Amino acid sequence: MPRVAIKIEIFPEEKIQLEKFANGRAVPKQLSQRALIILECAKGKENRKIAKKYKMCEQTIAKWRNRFVTKRLEGIYDLPRNKPPRKYGKNLRDSIVKMLETPPPKGLSCWDGGNLAKNLNVPDHAVWNILRREGIQLQRKRSWCVSTDKQFAAKSADVIGLYLNPPDNALVICVDEKPSIQALERARGYVETSNGKIVQGLKSTYKRHGTLNLFAALNVATGEIKAKTTDMKKRKDFQNFLEEVVADVPADREIHVIMDNYCTHKRNENWLAKHPNVFFHFTPTSASWLNQVEIWFGILSRKTLRNASFDSKESLSRAIHDFITIYHENAKPFIWKKREVKGSQLRNTLTNLVN
Repeated sequence: MPRVAIKIEIFPEEKIQLEKFANGRAVPKQLSQRALIILECAKGKENRKIAKKYKMCEQTIAKWRNRFVTKRLEGIYDLPRNKPPRKYGKNLRDSIVKMLETPPPKGLSCWDGGNLAKNLNVPDHAVWNILRREGIQLQRKRSWCVSTDKQFAAKSADVIGLYLNPPDNALVICVDEKPSIQALERARGYVETSNGKIVQGLKSTYKRHGTLNLFAALNVATGEIKAKTTDMKKRKDFQNFLEEVVADVPADREIHVIMDNYCTHKRNENWLAKHPNVFFHFTPTSASWLNQVEIWFGILSRKTLRNASFDSKESLSRAIHDFITIYHENAKPFIWKKREVKGSQLRNTLTNLVN
């Protein structure tokens, strides 16, 4: 005599939830399928007919029918699975970290997974599992520049103070130069690759038309830029650019100029004597990233210079000034958000290398 399937009755709130599972796009396929089975069972259908409709075996339908009767909605979820204990755990992780801080084998510039496994006498997969779990990237690299300036704290506080709390009625500007911008001429456009994707195409050969130097001054309060292209970047060129920057500023208004420690920025006492309202503020050595105009140089490089083609230095200069005109349409000040500024506290440890 055939066994009779357990009759299922579902409550209204359960039906609403089951229908959400059955029709939801973001619901896992297994959960959606189980919800459909329970809804079919609630209509009084036999396991055999439900199994035929969804191309499943009757035992599977019976399993989820019984699970729902016993545990209701919780029954259609998977039971927690007991994971086998890790064969290689914290001890191997500590050994890998310790070995990464030692010199690699002769002839190699850095450790790789295979050599770590060989020296630790463990399988390759054990090493790679730990490297993935700990987020250790053996081939990915990052560089840093450590400031050894003994006055790092005082200089950085001076510069950041001008960003966050400038003097009343004073003009704060960030000045720097972007030297040796090449005017390269080459064929370029968009090409379709073998896999059907469209990418930028650049001819490998190019024609040189010389280089330009770009002086730029960023108004910290407004985000506006004053710039000048020159063939040279000598101290006289720097002073001439500053003359143009301060020309329209009233003589009784203070001008605070933030800049790095490049040689042409130093020994300008004679020029400063003629402009008593101008004050120079130098970033710490190896910390030019404290100068906000460097941010704008990055934007210029991405928007105008990278992958571009110029048939002369004049066209390069024109492109830079055209970009500045466009940039001024939506110019906004950069907002200083960095909470902590460090100098030489960075140590060569694995913790710093993976962060």
